[in-house]
Amino acid sequence: MPVDELPVNTVPVPAAPIPATGAVVPKNQQKGQQTKAAIVDAALGLATQIGLEGLSIGALAEVMHMSKSGVFAHFGSREELQISVVREYHSRFEDEVFFPALREARGLPRLRALFHNWMNRTSVEIDSGCLYISGAVEFDDRPGPVRDALAGSVRTWLAAMYRAVMQAKEAGHLQRDADEQQMVFEIHGLILALHYEARFLKNPGSVARANTGFANILARYGSSAAPSLAEPSPGASPMKASAKASPKTSSSSKPV
Repeated sequence: MPVDELPVNTVPVPAAPIPATGAVVPKNQQKGQQTKAAIVDAALGLATQIGLEGLSIGALAEVMHMSKSGVFAHFGSREELQISVVREYHSRFEDEVFFPALREARGLPRLRALFHNWMNRTSVEIDSGCLYISGAVEFDDRPGPVRDALAGSVRTWLAAMYRAVMQAKEAGHLQRDADEQQMVFEIHGLILALHYEARFLKNPGSVARANTGFANILARYGSSAAPSLAEPSPGASPMKASAKASPKTSSSSKPV
């Protein structure tokens, strides 16, 4: 896979060691990994409702019908639990938004697929909540590993979007003097405005307005050589959160 098509998962948290090819993982270790994954899944569900700061070992123990010591043994601290949830959220975001967009041609088709997938995920999160946005509110002025993990995830995703804009410019789909940083800023702003309008204010038509905003951005920055503005192909639509669009190649991969 070309370097510029590697996954965007660069959250600054050490990844678990990968067993050597052909290595047999002991059953008790497999069970431990499965239990930890189930705890993280439950923690992510709670975090989208009550926020990362609302997570506690005790609350998870109750949800998982486990002892507090049993839950604690998998993480060692509440902070490590929160970071694990951030990593899992980023992984699912990557699978639903980033990987499917790579099926589209570089340039405007891929950029539009990224936004289309992002919008689809955002539409679902209007009910469940976005960890990136709620986490930013909780940890914006609280330095530490959890904030670093959150900020690292968002920066990595925005870097992938920036690379997609650059590729569209290189392909001649955008005007030669298009400000790629401004484009990414405006696209990100649409997502933030959508969450505020739809989730907090409950304003109808917010999704349509966000899509119109993106179309206006493309009309403003697009070139005469830009491909048709037809909807992305079905292959670019996001998958369910539990599905994996592509195997992870590295935890320090570069964006789009």
